[in-house]
Amino acid sequence: MQSFRLLGIGLACAVLAACEEKAEVAPPPQQVRVVTASKAQYQPGAEITGEVKARVQTELSFRVSGRVLERRVDVGSHVRAGDVLARLNDTEQQADVSVARAALESAQAVVVQKTLAFERSKSLLQSQAVPRAVFDDAQKELLSAQASLEAAEAALAAVEDALSYTVLKPAADGIITSRGIEAGQVVSAAQSAFTLAHDGSRDAVFDVFEAFFLDGRPLSDIEVAPVSDPSLEVHARIREVSPVIDAKAGTIRIKVGIQEGTPWPLGTPVVGRLRASSRDGIVLPYTALASAEGEPAVWLVNTQNRSVSLRKISVDRYRQSDFVVTGGVAAQDLIVTEGGKFLKEGQAVAWDGK
Repeated sequence: MQSFRLLGIGLACAVLAACEEKAEVAPPPQQVRVVTASKAQYQPGAEITGEVKARVQTELSFRVSGRVLERRVDVGSHVRAGDVLARLNDTEQQADVSVARAALESAQAVVVQKTLAFERSKSLLQSQAVPRAVFDDAQKELLSAQASLEAAEAALAAVEDALSYTVLKPAADGIITSRGIEAGQVVSAAQSAFTLAHDGSRDAVFDVFEAFFLDGRPLSDIEVAPVSDPSLEVHARIREVSPVIDAKAGTIRIKVGIQEGTPWPLGTPVVGRLRASSRDGIVLPYTALASAEGEPAVWLVNTQNRSVSLRKISVDRYRQSDFVVTGGVAAQDLIVTEGGKFLKEGQAVAWDGK
């Protein structure tokens, strides 16, 4: 009986020893796919939508206040320089002109009278029929009358100008793109009445987010095409970059000159392809991207012991099918691209050919 008991204990010890040996056996390496990191040049770019606008655009307004008597054009109207766009009620200005003309006629009559008096006193002075003081008084009165005449002429010119300001005319040919008045409305001086897009050169205008400018100004060459038909793409150059940022939208306005003869009317939606200068970086596929404490990372393979470690990286740009790394990995590093979802720090791996 004692021998059977000893035999049972021996068997139990053997089983436990076997279990411990099995527990100490290392798991097989995790099969992964890898890629060798290599430096490459990449060119950051962006596609931005905008619209075609006139290169020269002005706000038209009356130079005097009053009530709008008539409006002759609307948005989309093509106008010529000197065309009448709108009129104000000019009753007050007409009255001012009448008063100024009457004052001018009176001043002219006084000048004629004082001229005759001066000539008479001059002839009498020569014959010594009147003293010198009479001649001097006549001369002073003539000079005063002539000054009053000049003032009356200036006053008439001023009120005639004010009368002309009741008629709104453009100084150039163009298209009305916006309207801010209506017949019967009372407007103040300098209040915008119409926006005129001048005929001639056109620009494609884009509002670009300031993040695109963090590494410098984009290249001057740009491709522009209508949104409705990308096949009509044309090459153009950036003509102007706004020196200030739009505080509300956080964008910077870029104006691209369009060649004359391009058949794109005002307001045509267009897309522009901006590019920055070429840079050096390491381009990896999206399948290599992992996360370490919420930050981008990759699994880096140690070729000496064939284990992996999670390495945080600096991503410069995320693109359509890959991303660009500028820190955290170096050229010739072996990066896991597939099979990294279940990896652990220091885990042994195997890959094609290894």
